[in-house]
Amino acid sequence: MNVSDYLIWRGDLPFNLFPFNEVDDLILARFSYLPFDKIELNFFETIESISYKMKDFSSEFKIGGDKDLIVNLGKSVRFKDLKVSDFILNKSKEAERQFGAVVIHLNDSIYVSFIGTDNSIVGWKEDFNMSFMDNIPAQVEGKKYLDNIASKYSDNIRIGGHSKGGNVAVYSSLYCDRSILGRIISVSNFDGPGFNKNVVLNGNNILAKVKSYIPQESVIGRLLEHEEETVIVLSHEKGLYQHDIFSWEIKKDMIVRASGLTGSSEFAHKAIKEWLINTNPQNRKIFVDGIFDLLYSSNSESFRELSKSWTKDIPNMLSAYSGISKEDKKVIGSMLKEFSKASSNTLKEESKAKIDEWLNKNKND
Repeated sequence: MNVSDYLIWRGDLPFNLFPFNEVDDLILARFSYLPFDKIELNFFETIESISYKMKDFSSEFKIGGDKDLIVNLGKSVRFKDLKVSDFILNKSKEAERQFGAVVIHLNDSIYVSFIGTDNSIVGWKEDFNMSFMDNIPAQVEGKKYLDNIASKYSDNIRIGGHSKGGNVAVYSSLYCDRSILGRIISVSNFDGPGFNKNVVLNGNNILAKVKSYIPQESVIGRLLEHEEETVIVLSHEKGLYQHDIFSWEIKKDMIVRASGLTGSSEFAHKAIKEWLINTNPQNRKIFVDGIFDLLYSSNSESFRELSKSWTKDIPNMLSAYSGISKEDKKVIGSMLKEFSKASSNTLKEESKAKIDEWLNKNKND
């Protein structure tokens, strides 16, 4: 059972009969991904009215499960009458910013849902900037948005997001105005990256209210440092496809727990961590800027567009690469070598650990 099945199974019960739970949390965290920018929004909408306006959409949804999600939400007694407000979408190539959020009004609180990375190249560029920046524009915008919403409404607050949206949810609570900390009920990060340690150390004392959920083969949700409680959940997909929340298993009112992280998740985590330790922020910036300068030279705004036109864009990308300075090319090359080295070292460590484990098990045979 996934979140869409949950809506069919439990969508007939309002929140006063069946209290808010972590599956509702996951659904509302994903809610901000819906294509609100494609419809005309009144000051206050309901989930039912939004569902009606999106009923004929097809290609506008970021992933297939979103269409079923909004259809089922619009039919459910549990969600359909909830008011929705304060949608914002702010994207800028120049500022390397992709930010979005929306507010859902529950009976006991408001839910601030932050959008994660979309298919845009600028959105992914901002994500990679986390490798050398303590804070990115979306995080700063998230803090401002939360402060503004808290001053606009007097309700208690739940905060959540998926992927980068989860990261922004945590950051906004770490750096929001301290006067609203007592009103925050919970902060949920669904498979979103962490932070450099000093970001958490310099923020508000809020981690007791923060919880992260990652699938058993998580890569994105294990990036950087996580100081908060982390729950490992079960996905029926493999590899990076587990990042899709519609692949997460649901049982009644809970997200199903996995027994632990897989070897592939541990491998990716260790390799990336070693790469970050053995490189400096300045060189990581040169590396990331260089890679995305090539992608920008394609004149595509999204990876979807790039996938359709990349053969035509090769001359532009080769021309862009020739324009990179010799010094920066050396840095890019050395960064690729460092990642290859980190991966190789991790593989050797994993192989040695498995051999040692086998020897220990069989030493008395």
